Amino acid sequence: MDSPHMTVPMDPLCKTIRTEILKISNKCGHGHIPTSFSIIEMMTAVYQTMKHDPKNPNWPDRDMFVLSKGHASLGFYCTLAGHGYFPFSDVYSFGAFDSTFGCHPDRTKVPGAEASTGSLGHGIGLAVGMALGARINGTSRQVYTLIGDGESNEGSVWEAAMVASHQQLANLTILYDNNNSQGRCLPIPNPGERFASFGCDVVEVNGHDLPELIKALKKPHNTVRVVVCNTVKGYGAHTLSDKVYEWHRRAPKADELDMLIGELNAGNF
Repeated sequence: MDSPHMTVPMDPLCKTIRTEILKISNKCGHGHIPTSFSIIEMMTAVYQTMKHDPKNPNWPDRDMFVLSKGHASLGFYCTLAGHGYFPFSDVYSFGAFDSTFGCHPDRTKVPGAEASTGSLGHGIGLAVGMALGARINGTSRQVYTLIGDGESNEGSVWEAAMVASHQQLANLTILYDNNNSQGRCLPIPNPGERFASFGCDVVEVNGHDLPELIKALKKPHNTVRVVVCNTVKGYGAHTLSDKVYEWHRRAPKADELDMLIGELNAGNF
């Protein structure tokens, strides 16, 4: 398994999404930038794999994606924008009073958001229910959910994994963001082994290698698939990854914005 620190050419769309995250955060003063940066390739891989129609977000035959770690909402919105759901310019109202784009996703407001998330440990349970409902209804719908390693300190994550495995939900894929964000709480070493012990089909990848992620998402499986994605919080900008706690909720000022975009463009992460 290669380290996520290895040099992987950043996909141009992923770089654009990260750049927009920085600009929007600078304008609005909000945003969990490092946690958003760690999952951009993961979400991009999902939207380049699953069945969906940005022009018809409620298409009945669509697959579904649930961002369980809802604190990364700015990254989610910019990924949706990058895949045609709405212009990036719409997201510049992020966090403002009465904005469509709140600091946690609202499924009644944001095109493409299938669930209102943010309470940690809840989104994965919703995704399990969606996958079970799709199977009961006899549809071919696939359901994807992205969970955080810190979020996985919640017992509801493992309860949901146990139900998904017991029901052998082969139409469910869980992406686990292994960015070591839980270092100050309860560490979860060897998450792949833990999910496997619950009966899940586990594959481990470099979470910043887009082709590797897409290959893992397309690999057939007979029960719930867990993709453990080894990532770096703040990936793409050394200032963010080296000072993740300082930048946990900070928005960049004008000079910091230029510096962070320069680090992104340098491409030497």
